Amino acid sequence: MRNTNRCLIFRLLPVLPTLSFWVPVNADSFLSNTLIRKNQVQSVLEHQPIDALECENTKPTGPIDITMCDYETVESVNRDLFSNIHDLVKMPFFKYFQVDLYRDCPFWDDYGSCNNPGCAITTVDESEVPMKWRASALSKVDALVEDRHELPGCYYRDSDFCWLDDNTEGDYYDLTLIPERFTGYSGPEAHRIWRTIYEENCFGLSEFSLMDGKTPGAVTLPDTMTDVLREDGADSDQCLEKRVYYKVISGLHASISTHICAEYLNQTTGEWGPNLHCFVNRIASHPERLQYIYFNTVLLLRAVARLGPYLSAYDYCSTGSRQDDAETKEKLLNVISIAQTAGKFDESVLFRGENANVLKEEFKVHFRNVTRIMDCVGCDKCRLWGKIQTTGIATALKVLFELDEKTLDPQRNANLLQRAEVVALINTLHRFSESLEAVNEFRQIWADLNSTESEQLILDAEKAAIPIPHSPYHDVQQPSGLFAVARSRVMSVIQACKMSAMECVTKLYSLLDRMSSILQPSRKDSGPGAYEEL
Repeated sequence: MRNTNRCLIFRLLPVLPTLSFWVPVNADSFLSNTLIRKNQVQSVLEHQPIDALECENTKPTGPIDITMCDYETVESVNRDLFSNIHDLVKMPFFKYFQVDLYRDCPFWDDYGSCNNPGCAITTVDESEVPMKWRASALSKVDALVEDRHELPGCYYRDSDFCWLDDNTEGDYYDLTLIPERFTGYSGPEAHRIWRTIYEENCFGLSEFSLMDGKTPGAVTLPDTMTDVLREDGADSDQCLEKRVYYKVISGLHASISTHICAEYLNQTTGEWGPNLHCFVNRIASHPERLQYIYFNTVLLLRAVARLGPYLSAYDYCSTGSRQDDAETKEKLLNVISIAQTAGKFDESVLFRGENANVLKEEFKVHFRNVTRIMDCVGCDKCRLWGKIQTTGIATALKVLFELDEKTLDPQRNANLLQRAEVVALINTLHRFSESLEAVNEFRQIWADLNSTESEQLILDAEKAAIPIPHSPYHDVQQPSGLFAVARSRVMSVIQACKMSAMECVTKLYSLLDRMSSILQPSRKDSGPGAYEEL
């Protein structure tokens, strides 16, 4: 077959799953559109990533859900992507980040703290930061932002999916000195963070449903457009937007877990290094979690691709070093080029129909709440990276679902994005690209094990996956009974009303929607189980 014909087939991949004869080449691959229910660990760790360029992948597993990109294309470009973006985030513009880490938690008072040395971080003196990036300069730019909803120290515009700092408070951090890795932050406080995040799901799919699945780690959410189309008009309470929201959140959780396992502290030797046991328990034994890392990578690449002209015209001048500025631009243009190749996310299939605006507003309110939940994290390092990555994903969502081509024109809107949004977006893409690289390192470690060692790892993972009778979060106090759950929901509405009228209305709409679904059959099997720790 000629190369042109092969490329044509790849362009048709998003349509093929809708045809009845679509059959994945390798149904045992964790990247197939069939959920792997046996030999999960082997399917992840014995997978051979594709290194060939796009249109040369002869055995595609099919497009990633809601995207027009296959897994192999992501694998084929990730090495080049990681090489460029890993250097890019070390450049002055992208390594300095200002944020207020000590804003009060808006959801509960006793959010605890982490006394482990691994949680601590150090700030950078403002004198080390180039003048144009200091709070005094950035706050003047922020003052030009109109129609914003404010709280002390932060705000959001109607188009934003997150709360943004107003640069009047906060400290500066050099991200190259604060790697995202194991901190020891776990237990009830860490569990409560993720439980609350999952409870902020679109249309109120609570974590109690997500974590009470019949099979730990088994996801019954549709994973391909075939399933989405089959459900069109079917008796289902799961909207497409809800599934996208879940994939975004779960992909973020999986990526963070991968970094924790990749840079794990051996508390016996005091040495840092990859922990295969950790990775097997948290990710490899739940292959769908790794799929969501691919999903988020494509979503972020699509946002960078759409922002290509805007990012290319952005002013990255830092210390006045022409070499730094030239290298920043060179690496960034390489990343944009890769994003234009693999960033094939089909945002047009979302937020359609007569209730699209209401649905989108609810989605935004929920994700804004996720960014506020980061203020409740008791570990400074975890809170920093949580804020960066939720802001990065929120920026990508805004670019995909709120901004048209005219708005993205740098000639019309030179100050469209905050500097913090640009820095967060690129650093978040770096986090996901590095996660995929780390998975390859774990595969090499697995390949070096003998059969006895690998079998023991699998047995340990199976034991860890045994369901706990009532909840994986048995040490966290949870609402008991319908009245307690209802009270929790009402308190959530009250909290939203304190923030803004729009969030109040959206929360009330969500609450009424939940109440209307009380008499609907339970769908406890529609979730992923629970991650062990933060």
